[in-house]
Amino acid sequence: MADRPHHPRRLAAAVSVAATLALLSGCAAATAGEDTGALVAAPGGLEHVHGLGWDPITGLTYAAAHSGVWVIPTDTLPDTYPTTPTTDTGAGEGPIGGRAQDTMGFTITPDGVFYASGHPDPADAAAAGPNLGLIRSTDAAATWEPLSLSGETDFHDLATVALPDTTTRVYGYDASGGVILRSDDSGADWTEAAQLPLRDLTADFERPDRVFATTETGLQVSDDAAVTFRPVSGAPALFLVDSSTGGELVGVDVDGTLWTGTLEGPWQSHGAVEGTPEAFALVDGEEPWVLAADERGVVASSDYGVTWTVLRASS
Repeated sequence: MADRPHHPRRLAAAVSVAATLALLSGCAAATAGEDTGALVAAPGGLEHVHGLGWDPITGLTYAAAHSGVWVIPTDTLPDTYPTTPTTDTGAGEGPIGGRAQDTMGFTITPDGVFYASGHPDPADAAAAGPNLGLIRSTDAAATWEPLSLSGETDFHDLATVALPDTTTRVYGYDASGGVILRSDDSGADWTEAAQLPLRDLTADFERPDRVFATTETGLQVSDDAAVTFRPVSGAPALFLVDSSTGGELVGVDVDGTLWTGTLEGPWQSHGAVEGTPEAFALVDGEEPWVLAADERGVVASSDYGVTWTVLRASS
C-alpha cells in the first residue's frame, strides 16, 4: 500500500483524547479492585484479551485474557507463519490448566519463558491478595510460580529483554501508581524508574537500556533503562507497539492504522484493524506476522494489516 501523508500533530490531537480515556478507564478499574479487594468471577469465554504472544519453543500462539491464558489455533495460516499444528482438539476451548486468572501484563521471552501479572483466579483460595505481582511459567502456562510483589502489584504491561549475563531484564508498568518498575535479575528485585502514564511498552532486543512507551502525547523512548524518556520525533501517535529483533518498530494508532518505522525514521503506514485493538504483537519468522485482538476477535496478518485471517472469533 502506498504511503499516506503523516501529520503527527493532527494525529496527536485525536490520540490524546482516545488514549486518555483508555488510560483513565484502565486506572479506574485497577483502583476499584484495590479498594474492594474482591475477586470477581471470570467470564466463561475468551474475553478482554490483554496480551498476545508466540512461543518459539512450543510453536504455539497464546492470548492472555480476563479468563486466563489460551492457546489460539493457527492451523489455517500458511507455512510462513512459524507454527506447530495444534493437534490437541481442546486447544482454544478453555484457558490452559482451567486457570481463569485475569492476566493483564503478559510477555514471552525468546527462550519460551512466560511472564505475567494481573489478578488471581477467583477460585484460588490461596491467593496472596487481589494482585498477582509478577509470576512466571516455564511450561507454557501449565503452571505458574510467584516471583515478587505477590498481592501488591498489578502490572498492566510487561516487556523483557536479555542482559549480557544471561539474566532477563523485566520492565513493568504499575498502573495504580503510573510508574515503570525495572528488574535486572529476572523479576526478583525491583527499582523504580520513570513516572509516566502509558499504554504499552516494548524493549529493544539489541539495546537492553532502550525501551519505547506509547503515551497520550505520542511515542516516547528511553536510552537509560526507563529512568527518563523523550519524544520520538516524527513518529505516528501509536496506541500499541512491538519491536522486531532487527530493531524495527511495528505499531497501531487509535484509528486502527498499522505503522512500521525505526527510531530515526522514516515511518510507513499500512493496513488497519477493525476498531481500537485490545492487544497487538509481532511474530518474527520467515516473514513478519502481526497478531491483534480487535472487534473481530484474535486476527493475524502477514502484510501489516492489508489482509487479515480471523484465528478465533469474538466470544
